[in-house]
Amino acid sequence: MSTTTSSSRFPRNGILAGIALILLLVFGWLIVEWGYNRIYVPEGYSMRLRFKGPPLPFLPYHNLPDSKTGFATLDENGNIIEKGVLVEMLGPGRHFLSPLRSYWDYELVPDVVIKPGEIGIATSKTGKALSGGKYLVDGDLGETEYKGDLRKVFGPGRYRVNDYAYEFKKVTLVKTTDGNQTKYAGWVQIPAGHVGVVTNLTDNPETGAVKGIQNDVFPPGIYPVNAREQQIDIVEIGYREKTIEAELNKNADGSLKYDEAGEPTVMQTQKGISFPSNDAFDITMDFTAIWGITPDQAPEVIRKFGNVQAIETKVVLPQIESICRTIGSKYDAVDLLVGESRQEFQKAATDEFKIALEEKDITLLYGLVRHIYIPQNIRLFKQKAFISEELKLTRIEQQITAETQGDLKEAEQKVELETEKIRAETEKLVANAMAEGLKTAQQTLAETQRLVAEIDREVALLEAQATVLLGQATAEAKKVKAEAEAEKFKLAVDAFGTGDAYNMWVFANGLPEDIELNLIFAGDGTFWTDLKGFSETMLGRQAQQSAPKTKAKP
Repeated sequence: MSTTTSSSRFPRNGILAGIALILLLVFGWLIVEWGYNRIYVPEGYSMRLRFKGPPLPFLPYHNLPDSKTGFATLDENGNIIEKGVLVEMLGPGRHFLSPLRSYWDYELVPDVVIKPGEIGIATSKTGKALSGGKYLVDGDLGETEYKGDLRKVFGPGRYRVNDYAYEFKKVTLVKTTDGNQTKYAGWVQIPAGHVGVVTNLTDNPETGAVKGIQNDVFPPGIYPVNAREQQIDIVEIGYREKTIEAELNKNADGSLKYDEAGEPTVMQTQKGISFPSNDAFDITMDFTAIWGITPDQAPEVIRKFGNVQAIETKVVLPQIESICRTIGSKYDAVDLLVGESRQEFQKAATDEFKIALEEKDITLLYGLVRHIYIPQNIRLFKQKAFISEELKLTRIEQQITAETQGDLKEAEQKVELETEKIRAETEKLVANAMAEGLKTAQQTLAETQRLVAEIDREVALLEAQATVLLGQATAEAKKVKAEAEAEKFKLAVDAFGTGDAYNMWVFANGLPEDIELNLIFAGDGTFWTDLKGFSETMLGRQAQQSAPKTKAKP
């Protein structure tokens, strides 16, 4: 018994030992995996890994060469063939590295956060050097083969950047001023009413854009611009006003001084547009130009003048003065005072000014000659001539007015005479019309009465005919009814065979339902024998009473 018990315990102890060993291995694996291999990357960070190989020479991967670029090289299956930094970084979360922890170096790297109003410029620190005068690298993060600044800019957001390979620089607004010209890059905001003229600092092989000022402009909006690739000129579009005015003499209280003719006097300064007239009189004038540029004209403006302010000083003002002086010198001083010739001067100056601006890609909306200051002696002479001419014209007009008043009186009398004639003729026509209308009304009334009488006679005839037809129809109906009833009794008698049978049937139908019949036998000579034939007689009388009575046919 004891031997059997001892032998049965060995298998049981072996199973328990196996289970214990398995549990020990699992527990050990959990300790190594969760305590040694596990690495946690917090939110907002990434983990950069560098494969450095085994610490001892006899371990695997000891003979792998170091990468020349500093990045680990992988084969098509993802196996490491050159030691270095892995391009891919581990994001936030729990990660389990291989048990060969000593093969790796790791470091937590914070994410690059670009806020609104900023852009990110990335610079690749590894790769081949650019050639051919290029300095911008095409491609995205992790895809570049060359060193240098990336052409692509990064807008607001969070980016996982391998700081071993790339350096990030945050930029808000880059403002460059060269004389009167200001260019922008970085986070560029183009307000409403403006456009952005783009200047490429280098060629872009991806878009085909070449170096220089581009014909396409940026509409209002926000644009991330790489200062190494582009610069933006913010140009105001639309119309603006420029006025050249003469300086007038003023009194001590600041009010304007006027000459004998009531015109303000001009100071001898450089303000305003001054030129000699064709008859050698000094003329001063004011001029207002409403000019502007459109979006498609903005690039050419930047090419030729640099900015909008230069247009006003280099084109608008000189052209106004030059054109007005050139055209105004062809007119006598008096001609610039008279309406028709002054209007001619206004049109000629505006047309030539418009052509001059259009040749420089500038739009002119209006060119207005506001005031022309002419010497007093010329104005007085011309004003007196005008007054004399106006008085002459006034007398002529007065004479014409008197003649017109006489014609008016005569015309009024003719109108009154014709009015009386028309009134009398109208009354005559009205009386004739009324008489004619009354006559027509009487004739219409008589004809109406005659027609009514004829209609009444025809109605009476129709009513009489209707009465006769109704009587005939009634008599015929009664006749037909009587014949039908007679035919009915005839058919009934024929149906029973004899009149006696029919009478018996009528008599039987007339008896009450609760009648009692007693059969009495009697012999000859008795009372009952004498009643023989009584039933036939009573049945015939009953049939006679039941038959319908018919009237004689009229």
